[in-house]
Amino acid sequence: MKVIFVKDVKGKGSQGDVKEVSEGYARNYLFPQNLAVPANKGSMNQLEAQKKRKKQLEEEERRNAEELKQKIEKITIELKAKSGEGGRLFGSITSKQIAQAFRKMEITIDKRKIDLPEPIRTLGFTDVPLKLHPEVTAKVKVHVTEE
Repeated sequence: MKVIFVKDVKGKGSQGDVKEVSEGYARNYLFPQNLAVPANKGSMNQLEAQKKRKKQLEEEERRNAEELKQKIEKITIELKAKSGEGGRLFGSITSKQIAQAFRKMEITIDKRKIDLPEPIRTLGFTDVPLKLHPEVTAKVKVHVTEE
């Protein structure tokens, strides 16, 4: 019997998969647990519509990330920190501080999307990569000045 999985079922299939399973397994487990629906003409059309909608949403997200990238790459973030001799900072500039600076500019960026391998510990300009989308990466200039 062909079924369309509504939810992920370990070892059998993931959401949206169309698979052949035994009739008893489908009737006694998958259907009562709302894990799958029978693969008939109506449900196949519904699955195709869902896939098309999901693809449109993903494309919209990527376009929004591209627009945000264009906006971000024109910005230079100014941060102040106490420093000692040779331009070394007392402490460091973290991704959380960079995210807060974006918030002050009314741009919402999650600190986990800021791809800072290690905190900034020196004065001057640093290019910081931002992972806005799996396919879109932007770079923002962070200028650290002495307080």
